[in-house]
Amino acid sequence: MTHSPGFASPLPPLHQALGEAVGGVRSAMDAGRWLRVLVDQGCDRLPLPASGRTLDRWRALARVAAADLSLAKLYEGHTDALAILAELRASAPPPHSRWGVWCAEPPDQRVEIVPQAGGAARLRGVKGWCSGAASVTHALVSGWNPTGEPCLAAVALDQLGVAVTDAGWHAVGMRASASVDVVFDDVPCTLVGEPGAYVHRPGFHHGGAGVAACWYGGLERIAQTLRGALPAAGADPHRLAHLGAIDVAMAMARAVLRETAAVIDAHPHEACALECVRARLAVESAAAQVMERAARALGAGPLCRDAGFAQAMADLPIYIRQSHAERDQASHGQVVLRREGAPWAL
Repeated sequence: MTHSPGFASPLPPLHQALGEAVGGVRSAMDAGRWLRVLVDQGCDRLPLPASGRTLDRWRALARVAAADLSLAKLYEGHTDALAILAELRASAPPPHSRWGVWCAEPPDQRVEIVPQAGGAARLRGVKGWCSGAASVTHALVSGWNPTGEPCLAAVALDQLGVAVTDAGWHAVGMRASASVDVVFDDVPCTLVGEPGAYVHRPGFHHGGAGVAACWYGGLERIAQTLRGALPAAGADPHRLAHLGAIDVAMAMARAVLRETAAVIDAHPHEACALECVRARLAVESAAAQVMERAARALGAGPLCRDAGFAQAMADLPIYIRQSHAERDQASHGQVVLRREGAPWAL
């Protein structure tokens, strides 16, 4: 049985549900509670990537991120899991279940997925970087079968043999995402797709660009804080200069996200890898400028007295380090180098 989330516009219910949540998520418990609220109110039924409404999906992700980045981390993971299950034609998730996607592959934490009969499997090992582990009910977990092939498994977390630890996360930024280690002691699970299907599907890159939409939402929160701190007339010219530069950086990142969403929708069966990586790098570049200029324009006051702004400024650098910095840039440059034609023709 396959499934597809509903395609009603996600933004009106999100605006309503997040109205009282803005600035209120400060711990893992709160982030998990608000994730449950969003799921129970149907705010997770986003258009699938490459469905013709990718931009609507990304607007929803950005809206949650503008409210709180740790909540966005859990929400993006949950909605990404729903998209992965749909793309790989897996069974529909249980109603009101909340999902994580735990597919980081640190070299010292290699999880074993041992296939059984009928699509079942057993999960063994310690999985690192498990965002929202104490808040979600299910997870998609990457691992390796006995022949060394990469696999993906769906696992319910309310089972014997699953131990959510408090190890693996000590950062102040993104603390409420609680990305800790989880131990799987021969836990029953279900295979999702064929070996390698998770990374080779087009949606792998589409989802990566969706994460950049979350980063963009965090930047909106930061930029709006500066804009709201300036009077309509008589503002300090140095602050105005910073605001002007921030507007340009935001507009450039937004244009790349919109263009990328359109390309994905125009080529739904293609990875659009160049465009997706470009979108991530464009938002990352904008983030560096927006965060530096906002801090210089506002000074220490909001960083010390505005809890929401201070949290966003602490969270976003950690969230963005989900990218691979110069390695992503070098890989992207190699693709650009090999591409035929004039890549920058207007």
